[in-house]
Amino acid sequence: MKKVLVLGAGLVCRPLVRYLLGQPDFSVTVASRTVSKADALVDGHPKGKTMALLADETDKLEKLIREHDLAISLLPAPLHPVVAELCIKHRKHMVTTSYVSPKMKELDGPARDAGVMILNEIGVDPGIDHMSAMRIIHDVKERGGAVTSFKSYCGGLPAPDCNDNPWGYKFSWSPRAVCTAGKNTARYRENGKEINVPGPDLFTHHHVALVEGLGELEAYPNRDSLGYLELYGLEGIDTMFRGTFRYQGWCDCLKKIVDLGMLDETPTTYPAGTTFAQWMAGLMKKPASPNLRKDLAAHIGLDESSDVLDRFEWLGLLSNDPLPITGTETTPLDILAARMDEKMKYAPGERDMIALCHYFVAKFPNGSQEQITSTLIDYGQPDGDSSMARTVSLPAAIGAAMILNGRINMPGVHIPVEKSIYNPVLGELANLDIRCVEKTTPIGR
Repeated sequence: MKKVLVLGAGLVCRPLVRYLLGQPDFSVTVASRTVSKADALVDGHPKGKTMALLADETDKLEKLIREHDLAISLLPAPLHPVVAELCIKHRKHMVTTSYVSPKMKELDGPARDAGVMILNEIGVDPGIDHMSAMRIIHDVKERGGAVTSFKSYCGGLPAPDCNDNPWGYKFSWSPRAVCTAGKNTARYRENGKEINVPGPDLFTHHHVALVEGLGELEAYPNRDSLGYLELYGLEGIDTMFRGTFRYQGWCDCLKKIVDLGMLDETPTTYPAGTTFAQWMAGLMKKPASPNLRKDLAAHIGLDESSDVLDRFEWLGLLSNDPLPITGTETTPLDILAARMDEKMKYAPGERDMIALCHYFVAKFPNGSQEQITSTLIDYGQPDGDSSMARTVSLPAAIGAAMILNGRINMPGVHIPVEKSIYNPVLGELANLDIRCVEKTTPIGR
C-alpha cells in the first residue's frame, strides 16, 4: 500500500483526495489546521485518515513525511521549501501546484543526490498550461518548424450563465490570493521588444483576446513570461506572452483599486464601527462627505457616471455598512478581500469556468506558416466540484500517482514540460473530461 500525505484541506483539495483514494493500492492522510475540513474531504473512506497539523509543528510534520511515501503540499507557497527539505532528508517524493521559487530551485541538487523527485507547477496555471503548450511546441519542432509567436492565457471565471454581478467575477479560491496577485510585476516580449511592467501598472497593460466559443475576454500579463523561454525551448521567439483572462472592465476597475491603496498590506488601526464610507474617505485622505461618489470620481480621475464607480457602489465600498474586520493589525487588503468574500461568492447551483487558451504562430523551412490554437473551456459541476478545484488538483493527483507507480523517475526539482510527464497526464485528464482542443490553420507563405 502506497501512503500519500496531503498537506492542506482548502477549496481545491477534494478532487485530488477522492482521485487518490480511488487508486487500488493507495492510502491517504490529510493533515490540516482545521480537521473538520479534512474530515469532509475523506468523508469516511476506509483508506483515508485525517489529523490536525499547524504550520509551526515542524517535528510533527517531519514524522508524517517520514511515515509516508509522497507528500503533496497544498499549503501556502512559502512553506513548500520547508516540506521539500524534509522530503529530501527522508528520501520521499513531493508534488506541489505552485510556481518554483528561488528557494525551491536551490534544492534541485540535493533532491537529485537523494533520488527524490519534487514535481511543481502541476495544477492548471501553472500546470495544464505548460503541458498543453509543450505538446504543441514539441510537435512543431518534430515537423521541422519553429514557433515564432506564443501567447497563452488562463482565467477562472463565472460561467456565462452565472455572470450576474457588475464585477464579472466570483471567487472559487482565496479572494486575498487573487488580490495579492494584482500586485505582481510582469515581463514579456512583443515583436522582439522586451516589456517590463511594474506592479502598480499591471492593470494598464491589458488587451482583448478572442476565445472561440466565448467571445472577447480581457487579458493582462501574468508574472515573468520570459522566465519560460529556456524551459519551453523558445529562446529566439519574437513574441512571448503569458496572461490572465477576465471579463471586460476588470482591469480598469482593479487599477483604481491599486491607485487607492486597497491592496496595501500595512497594518492599520480601524476602530470598531468604522464604515466603508469612512474607510474610503480615509484612503483619499479627506474628511467624510455626503458627496462621496463625486469626491471619489474627482480623486481617481473618472466621470461620476463611470461604471468603475458602479462596481465600487455595488460592492458597498461607498456605503455606511460597518467594515467586516477592524482592530490594530488590519490592512486595507484584509478589508477588501473580506468584503469580496461576502459579496462575490458562488450561490448554490452556480458553476464556475476555466478558460485556457494558447495562440501559436509556427514557421516551416518551406516558407509556410501555421496558426495553432489550443483551447480548454471547462465548467464546474453545479452543487459539486468547481472547475477551479478539478483543474488545479487533478493534475497534481495524477502526477503523484505516476511517481508512486514508477511511471516517472526523474530525481530533482521539475515542472511538467517533458513528454514522459505531460502525455500521460493530459491523457488521464481527457479521461476525466478535461481536455484541450487543438486547431491548426494554414496562414500561407
